[in-house]
Amino acid sequence: MSSITKQRQQSAYTALAEKFGYTSPMQGPRIQKIIVSSGVGKKRDKKQLEVIEDRLKKITGQKPSARPARLSIASFKVREGDTVGFQITLRGARMYDFIDKLIHIALPRTRDFRGLSPKAIDDMGNLTIGIKENTIFPETSDEDLKDVFGFAITIVTTAKGKAEAEAFFRHIGMPLVVDSSVKR
Repeated sequence: MSSITKQRQQSAYTALAEKFGYTSPMQGPRIQKIIVSSGVGKKRDKKQLEVIEDRLKKITGQKPSARPARLSIASFKVREGDTVGFQITLRGARMYDFIDKLIHIALPRTRDFRGLSPKAIDDMGNLTIGIKENTIFPETSDEDLKDVFGFAITIVTTAKGKAEAEAFFRHIGMPLVVDSSVKR
């Protein structure tokens, strides 16, 4: 089964070819991967770490890998090897399923959502979104609200610049704000 985002990505070449001067379909931007990462902050309890890991697994459909601390920092009470975060890299079918769920279900459920700022796109054509509450995803919304955490989603593309990436994200249906002067 093909996802909506995958279909729009395939039509991106024809839609953007004239504006950016593409001569081959391989020049059109594509989504390479999606990276979901979450820091655990001051949550040192093993049970809380398991809750975060489990919820990220439910949201993405893939087991997160624990990210250990590389250095011991006494003022932060962190020892080398302690888990300081989790990271998941999505590719292929899971990536398209996740981005469809993000665009069509999760972002509209965000409180006071007015769109994403185009300033979130970096010069290499990647979009980074900060999610403040994991409860916007339907897999975790019914569970206990005391264990709410945030995470970051980075969508890595093959776009060659910021303007090309912005046009591509608008084409695939990412809800970017038209006026970039809006503060987010």
